[in-house]
Amino acid sequence: MVELRVDGRTVAEYVVEPDLDPTLSPRPYLHPVRTLGGVTVTDVLPEDHRWHLGVSVAVQDVSGTNLWGGRTYVRDAGYTWLDDHGRIVHDEWLERTESRLAHRLRWLDRAGETLLTEERVIAAEPAEGGWALAFSYALTAPADRDIELGSPATNGRPGNAGYGGFFWRLPPGEPAVRTATVDGEEKCHGSEEPWLEVRTDAYTLVFSGLGEGDHWFVRVSGYPGVCAALAWETPLVVPAGQTLRRGHRVLVADSPITLPRP
Repeated sequence: MVELRVDGRTVAEYVVEPDLDPTLSPRPYLHPVRTLGGVTVTDVLPEDHRWHLGVSVAVQDVSGTNLWGGRTYVRDAGYTWLDDHGRIVHDEWLERTESRLAHRLRWLDRAGETLLTEERVIAAEPAEGGWALAFSYALTAPADRDIELGSPATNGRPGNAGYGGFFWRLPPGEPAVRTATVDGEEKCHGSEEPWLEVRTDAYTLVFSGLGEGDHWFVRVSGYPGVCAALAWETPLVVPAGQTLRRGHRVLVADSPITLPRP
C-alpha cells in the first residue's frame, strides 16, 4: 500500500498488489479515498458486487478476458460464471513521491499472457474547495495483434450497460447527480457532458475528462458508482502496436461546489 498526500495529509491509499480471489480480477486500486476533512468517498469489496474495488481501471471484456471481475455477460445467455478472469499487475515504478505515482503495468489473461501494457500516472494536488485526483492511463496493444475492449452492452445486454474503464465505487447511499444541463441518474447515465457532479451532505465529487466517444455510466439507486465508459455501444479496438490514452480529474470536496450551468 502506498499513500497519496496533499499538504502532508493522507487523502488516498493505493493498493498496488492486492491479494484477492481470481474471480475478482485482481488489479491495483485506490481505497480509501478521503476528503481533506477525512470523509471516505470510496467503497471496496461491497456485498452487492465484491469485484468493485474503490477507484480502479477495469474492463469486462478484453479480447475475451474478464478484467472487471464477477460474472461475464454472454450474448443470449446473460451473466454467467466463466473461467475467463485475468489480472492487472504492477511491473515497475517510474516515479513515486507523496503526491505523484507513475508505474508500468501489464494486463494479463487467465494463462498469464500479456494482453496490454499500461503506463499509469496518479497525482493528488490542492484544488479550490478541496483537492483533485488526476488519473491518467495509456494502454498499448501487442505489436502483432489488435486488442478489443468490450462491455456487457457490446455483448448484447440491454439497458445501456456499457460500463468499463475508469470506475469509482462510491460509499453506500443514494447521492444526487447532475451535469451542466441535466439532473438525476436517468438523465446523467449515458451522457457525454464535460463534467459530472456527485453530491451528498458529507461530500462532493466532480468528475471530468471523458475521451472521444466515451459516456458517463452512472448508478445511484441499485448501487452508487461512476464510470468513464470506453465501450458504450460498440467495442473499442486498440490497434496492434498502438496506444489508447485517457486522463481524468476528480475534485474531492467536503462542501458543495458551485459549478456554472447554462
